[in-house]
This record gives sequence, structure tokens and C-alpha cells, in this order.
Amino acid sequence: MSEPSAVDEPSAAQGSADPAASIRAAIATVDAGLAKAFDADPNADIDRLLAARAGAMDAQVRAAWNACIPADAPLALFAIGGYGRAELFPQSDVDLLVLAEPDAQVAHADALSRFVALLWDGGVPVGHAVRSPAQCTEAAVDITVLTSMLEARPLIAQVEHLHALQAAIAPSLVWPAREFFAAKREELRLRHARYEDTADNLEPNLKEGPGGLRDVQTLRWMALRIVGTGDLESLVAIGQFGADELSTLERERRALSRLRFGLHLVAGKREERLRFDYQKVLAQRLGHVDNADNLAVEQMMQGFYRSAALVLRIGERLLQRFEEQIEGESTPIEIDHAFELRRDYLCARDPHWPRDAYDVFALFAVWASHDAVRGLHSRTARALAESLSRVPAFQQAEPALRERFIALLRGPHPVHALERMARLGVLGRWIPAFAKVSGRMQFDLFHVFTVDQHTLAVLRNLARFASGIADERFSIAHEVWPRLRKPELLLLAGLFHDIGKGRGGDHSELGAEDARIFCSTMGLSQADGALVEWLVRQHLLMSVTAQKQDIADPDVIHRFAGKVADRERLDHLYLLTCADIAGTSPKLWNAWKDRLLADLYTATRLALRRGLEHPVAGDERANETRDAARAMLATMGVRDEEVDALYARMPDIGFQRGRPDQIAWQAASLRGVEIGETRVRARALGEHAGALEVFVHSPDRDGLFAAIVATLDRLGLAIQQARVLDGPNGMVFDSFEVVPIDPRCPPTTDEVEERLGTALDGDLDRIRPARRAQPRHLKHFRIAPQIGFDTLEGEQGTRTMLSLVCTDRPGLLADVTHAIRSQGLRVHDARIATFGERAEDVFQITHPHHDGRDGALDETQRQALRQALLACLEGDC
Repeated sequence: MSEPSAVDEPSAAQGSADPAASIRAAIATVDAGLAKAFDADPNADIDRLLAARAGAMDAQVRAAWNACIPADAPLALFAIGGYGRAELFPQSDVDLLVLAEPDAQVAHADALSRFVALLWDGGVPVGHAVRSPAQCTEAAVDITVLTSMLEARPLIAQVEHLHALQAAIAPSLVWPAREFFAAKREELRLRHARYEDTADNLEPNLKEGPGGLRDVQTLRWMALRIVGTGDLESLVAIGQFGADELSTLERERRALSRLRFGLHLVAGKREERLRFDYQKVLAQRLGHVDNADNLAVEQMMQGFYRSAALVLRIGERLLQRFEEQIEGESTPIEIDHAFELRRDYLCARDPHWPRDAYDVFALFAVWASHDAVRGLHSRTARALAESLSRVPAFQQAEPALRERFIALLRGPHPVHALERMARLGVLGRWIPAFAKVSGRMQFDLFHVFTVDQHTLAVLRNLARFASGIADERFSIAHEVWPRLRKPELLLLAGLFHDIGKGRGGDHSELGAEDARIFCSTMGLSQADGALVEWLVRQHLLMSVTAQKQDIADPDVIHRFAGKVADRERLDHLYLLTCADIAGTSPKLWNAWKDRLLADLYTATRLALRRGLEHPVAGDERANETRDAARAMLATMGVRDEEVDALYARMPDIGFQRGRPDQIAWQAASLRGVEIGETRVRARALGEHAGALEVFVHSPDRDGLFAAIVATLDRLGLAIQQARVLDGPNGMVFDSFEVVPIDPRCPPTTDEVEERLGTALDGDLDRIRPARRAQPRHLKHFRIAPQIGFDTLEGEQGTRTMLSLVCTDRPGLLADVTHAIRSQGLRVHDARIATFGERAEDVFQITHPHHDGRDGALDETQRQALRQALLACLEGDC
């Protein structure tokens, strides 16, 4: 009969007044003991815990079977799936197969129903199938069903039953090795694609994600079908697998299994995603402790990312070897004296390769020159992994080896070379600081990738700029790239810009020092090294200036140009900033940021060309804008005298701060509009789908700004920038740059104009912010609100600048403006910036005086507004 239970459990279902309750109690006792053992030593042998739980479940399943099924019934019971491997996690399903001929199935149908019902009533999440051997063959046409039966383990069965099952699903009947391998490889590819082909997600899936446990299981299934054994150790004996590779794969499988076991305990349900809800609790349960550089949760996640990367790396090699075994070796194609192609994989010809680090760098140079190859041959990949210790850190390397690295940056496809070096562990050896940020995550919503993966994403964006192909997402990047004197310097800046993270202190300063040492050691000229160092130190300067300051203000441009100092720095910084923002999160780059950075770049380049000793005066800027806008209006058929009349209705400050095309568009919008009449216009913002500029010309009245914001929010538009200008005759000129909250269904310009116009023609007091549920993940990233006030003196009089930093959420801006309105205050300018879960908004506000003039808030008014905002942020507004 079947093997004995791994755990000495009593027959809970036999002789009990309530067998289901007995099963439930027995499993609960075992689970409590296993959880206690896990918590006592999270580094204990996880395989022993999994096998112990499987053994305990075996005892209960057998007991239930014996309580329901006659001893002489011609039925056999198998554990299949993960349960069949004796890997039973706390919340895993218990999958069973009953093997029986059709007549026996009919005769014992009621008994089998009682058996399954008893297990369900006992709290066992059982999944079952009842099949004859012939039916197993038919069902195995579905490769998922076949896979579950490949690792069938007898529970109540004779040896002949197991042989019958194995014969029924033999490769000669269903899914021969070649077809099985191809289907499983495609299944793996599609599964990885569902997770964007990366394990470096904020909430990774431990089971199904790239580099997860399913990848390890897939390798075992392939081995079963191709070699005839799921024991990977046997592959070592036949030369298919290296002992070191097996050791690494098993180590990382156990690490992933510990995470999954702990996740099931923390979640208390079947959960495979490391969701934010569980990450901190699980890290604590695994014994991680916060330190000065790394939070406990970041330590845990770094361990996961590194484990997944190793599983992927070794998995690629084994897949390739399986393919070779099935397809057979092909005739090598010689590339040069050192390398050849085998089945389109790059392979070192010398069986003792690599003999030194020069051979390693030569590999990446040849690979870059033959960029279309399928990848690295498994034999060469393994040899490289075993010889990583031969790659010195750059500071200990010989000058000639350093020159080899610089040559890679100057050669073909340098970003591909850096990506491959990073993936295969070479870059971390060459630059030890890069190894420290490999797999390092930051527990926030702004950085959706690990530091190393973000860095590689930045480099890929730079490669897109270098291609010379215009990308509508980056309107002028392809024009700026050709101006670079030495593109490799920008690649180095991209490589080092975040390398200082996780060490405490300012990562820009730490990274700049690393970059200085690297460039000096590598023999770069003093000027080249200084440029890379400056770019790393100032890589956030352009982003912060564009998003937090008014770049339409000539003084802002002059100060920024003074910090940049020359056009070479500006070109490099612009491209690095675009690549950095777009590489931080797929959702972070939008049309507004593209236009904002392009405008800042253009204005700064003009200021540098003019000379910093000749700053643009406000009047000069306004006259230039008037003349340029007048020329545009002339092309629309607007005569000079009509232009003068339209300009007279517009605020003077607008000509200093607005762009010529914007002024011309607003002026044209006023044609045929009576004084005191509301006009709403919207237009596409560049070539980006869904991004809009919205212009509102309306009589000024209390609550107008809040009503506009609330209406735009209801339209599904997120405000990126707002400017409120007071014009003649009590009219306001409000302009908004917005992007759709859901890019899949952006409102049209007609919808915006109609909805907003209708709202403003009605009672503004009736327009309230929409109520929305807070997204699940935001509750784990609470930011204590920071509210600051400053007094601004300018041409528009004295104003108060309100600075707000808090947790972002849907409808936040609408709620904030409603709170400002509730205090009887007016908004004149707004800068909206969101960084993941962090909102950083700035408003210029005033309080209307009895004499009709606006002025800054006094201390009492500031405190009242502070209390209103705090109440609003707590949801009470």
C-alpha cells in the first residue's frame, strides 16, 4: 500500500462523533505548531516544515478515506500538484486524484461524495478529480492537467496503480518531450509577460511572477518530461546541471518558500502577492530590523529581488540545455578566434574560457557587435558565473582593462552591454557600489522599481534618445542628443545618479563622490569627470525647478541658468532629467512634464545665449510675447486694431508669463465675447493623447477657482498646473494644464468645454468635490501633513504662499481648494506636483479686504486655514 504518513497523527475522522470537527482540530493543532516553529527560527529548514504539513494532511486525508470508502473498493488515491510534491504551504489547496475504472466510479460515487464533503467540512481546501487511466490520457490533452499529474504521489494505492497512471500519461500517448517543452516555455513566456517581464514589482507575486516558485517548478516538470526525472540532482550526474547551479537554485527556492510560507501565515488566506498590506508585518515576522540605512521591509524585499534574479539567470541556462537535448547540437558558426555561435547563442570557443577579466570584457564587446544573437550560450554563461571573482573592482584593475570598459561605452549598443553586465553580475563586481543597490527597493509609491532596475530603465531611455527616432513622449530629446560631445559621459551620469541610495545622507552627494572617483580612476579628463560629477550631484535640479517654481518668471529662469552655467551642462541635464522621470514609473511621465521641461530647456538655452549678464526684463519679455502672438493672430485673419482691442481686455502680467501661442489662443477665444460673459476653451497639449490646456474667462467671484477644480476632477482630469490672473473689468483669466486620470478614456475638448461652461453658469455653491474611496495601497504610505506659509511681495501686491505636503489621494486638490474657499480666500496661482504617494502643492492666496483690495493672510487667518486643511485631509470636509 501507500507510504506511511510523515507525521504521526491519529485517525481524526474514525470513531469520532463529529469527524469533520476532528479533522479541523487536528489540522489547526499542526498548523499552530508549524507557525510556532517558523516564528522561533525563520531560517529553519523550510522543506521540513512543508513536508511536515503535507504529512499531517496525509494522515487526515487517509483517515477520511478510510471512514468513507470500503476497504475492498477498487479505487486508488493520489496527491497531485504541489501536494503531490509534499510541498504544502499553510493556505495551499489539497489536490487529489482518484484512479478508478468507470464501473467502480459509478458503484462508489456516493462514497466518494461523502469523502470529499467530509474533507470540505473539515476545512480542507480540496480539489479532486475521479478518472480511469484512459480518462487520464484524455484529460492530459490539457497540459495544465497533465502537469498536475506528473508529480502524483500515492496515498492509498498499490504500485500497479502508480504504474497505470504513469503509463496513461506517458510521452508516447500525450505531449511528447518536444511539444511539452515548447508549450511550457511559451507558457512561461506569457506568464512573465503578465508581470511586465520583471520580478522588480512593488507587489511581486511569489508564485507566478518572473523568478518565482513557478519558474523552479517549471524546470522540474521539463526535466520529468525530457529526462525522465524531476530530481534536479540527477541532472548533475548526467552533465545537464552544474553542482554550483543546483546549489544556488535550491538555496533561492528555499528562500522564496520561506517568504511564501510566512506570507500565508500573515495573510491568513491563500495569497501569493507580497502586497503592501503584508510586507512590513512579514518582514518583522522574518526577523528583519530597521537600521539607519535600510528599513526592515526594504531588507526583506531586496532578498526577494536577488533570489528572483538568480532563479531567472539559472533558469535561462537550463532551458537552453533542455532545448539542445531535444534539438541536438548544431554546427557552430565562427565569429572570430575566441567566439562562435551555437544555435544562435554566443559561445566562447576555448573550453577553459575565461582565463582573465580581459576575456570577460571581450565577450560583451563581441556581443554588442552581434546584438541580434539569441543570448549567451549556457556553457559560457555558467563559466562566466563561476569566474566572476576574476573580475576586479575598477580601482584594482589594470589601466588596459579600464580602457576596455570605456571602449564598451563608446562602442555599439553600449546600453545593451551595461544591461547584460548588470544581469550577469559583472557590473556589480566592476562597480561594487552598484552591487549594493542591486535589488534595493524603496518603500514608497514613487519608485516602482528597484534602484538597479530604475538605473537600467534610465539608460534604456537614453538609448532611445540616441536612436535619432522622434518619440512623441519626448518632444525635443531627439534634437538635443546630437549636440552631445561625448554621449558616454551622459551614460556614466545615468549609471551613477542613484548609486548613493541606501547609505544614509544625500544620495546625490554620495553618488557624485563615487562618480568623481570612478572618472578619475578611469583616466577621464578633468573636464569630462567634472561634468559627470556635476550631473550626478544636480540630477534633481531641473525637475525640482520645473515642477515647483514658475518657469514663466524670468527671474526663475535666470537663477536656474546661473546654476547650470553653460549649454553643454544644460543639454546633458535635460536628457538625464527626462530619462530619470520616465524611468521612475511608467505612469509618472506625461505631456505636462514633457512640455514643462522642454519650455525650461528652451528658455534657459536662450538665457545662456543672451548671456547671464543680460537678464530678460519683464517689459522686454512682455513686448516680445505681444509681437509674436500678434503675428500668429494675423495668420488667423485678425486685424491689428482688433488685436489691440483684445489685448486691452487681457491682464498685463499674462504677457510676461505666457507663451506667444498661449496668448494668441486666449485672445482668439475672446473674439465675439461680451464683457462679463463666460468663455471656456480647451485644446490638446502637444501631441500627447488626453493632455489638455483649459482656459476659463469669467467674471471673478468667490468660489470660482474651487468650482473649476471640482468640475475638472469630476471630468477625470488631474490638474498639473494652474494660473489665475486678474484681468480688466473684474474678469479672470484662469488657465489649467491637465492630464487624464485614466488615459484609456480621456474626455474630449468638447466635453470639457460643455461641462465646465454649464457648471460655471450655475450656482457655484452647489458644486462640491466628489466623494471617492481611498485606494487600498495608500493607507500604507501615510505622510504627516506639512503646511507652511510665506509672504510674497510682487507686482500683484502682497500675497501668501501656502505650501502643502501630504498623502496624495483621488480628489485631493478639489478638497483642498474647497477648504480654502470655505475660509473666504482667493487662489491666484497653483503648482501641483505628485511624487508617488506624496503630493507637494503650492498656492498663492489672498484674503479680500473690505476696501476691495486683496492682501496677505494674517496669523489668525493662517491658523484658521491650517485647521480647515487638517480637517479636510482627515476626510472631514
